[in-house]
Amino acid sequence: MRRRLKLGLLASGRGSNLQAVIDACADGHIDAEPCVVVCNNRDAEALARAATAGIAAVHLSSRTHPAPAALDAAIRDTLASHGVDLVVLAGYMKRLGPLTLERFRGRIVNIHPALLPQFGGQGMYGMRVHEAVLAAGACESGATVHLVDAEYDRGAILAQSRVPVHARDTAPTLAARVLDAEHTLLVDTLARIARGALHLPGLSTPLR
Repeated sequence: MRRRLKLGLLASGRGSNLQAVIDACADGHIDAEPCVVVCNNRDAEALARAATAGIAAVHLSSRTHPAPAALDAAIRDTLASHGVDLVVLAGYMKRLGPLTLERFRGRIVNIHPALLPQFGGQGMYGMRVHEAVLAAGACESGATVHLVDAEYDRGAILAQSRVPVHARDTAPTLAARVLDAEHTLLVDTLARIARGALHLPGLSTPLR
């Protein structure tokens, strides 16, 4: 029998994408098991969401590990110790270090609130992305799931969902519609990966 994919999720804030994944795993839409949540903000709602769902929740940041190399090693070791197959960045605002990137090469995915390759890169996160979309006069935005490498938002694109920009949009109104698209896109993409319909270069399929 094919075993369930084991997910390690990283988040920084409210954790709404995290919650969408947790719920989709619980109802069987994603044939996977969330094993651990790592958060760089000890006060983030994401940690509370994980605890409520009975998922191991760990705060790892420059507060717990001031040396970047030590923090990188701690994240890698935490994910590895929970037997994680696939790492999901669900609103995680930090760059992963080389140890984690190497250990999980080809099996780390991120959700970004725009249609990459536009409106991505260092500093492009949260409301800044939507402000940039509006400032550029773009007629559409959306969400992108992509593989993660050493550069911000530069990994191979796996899936995208388009969202129209309305004439009277503000950054918050656009952000709300894009967030809905993020939830659906991330869940559907993970579901495809879990059932083997979407192959990642670093992920063995089928898992046994």
